[in-house]
Amino acid sequence: MADNNIQTLLQKPRQDCTEYEIAQIEEWELSNGPLSLLQTAVRSNTQVLISLRSNRKLLARVKAFDRHSNMYVEL
Repeated sequence: MADNNIQTLLQKPRQDCTEYEIAQIEEWELSNGPLSLLQTAVRSNTQVLISLRSNRKLLARVKAFDRHSNMYVEL
């Protein structure tokens, strides 16, 4: 039943959604979308390999992130 509710919310245009519905969509996207990997890393405090623009790699623990993949990390 919850999956049907989320599917209808995902098909609905964002401008027609209430703030509560948008919060539900964003929570679902964090737990099931591509950002779920970062969310799992934050919760389990595991190290992740981050590839930087300068072709360097950084091994760090993610403390926080946002939807734009900006991250606060601990080395």
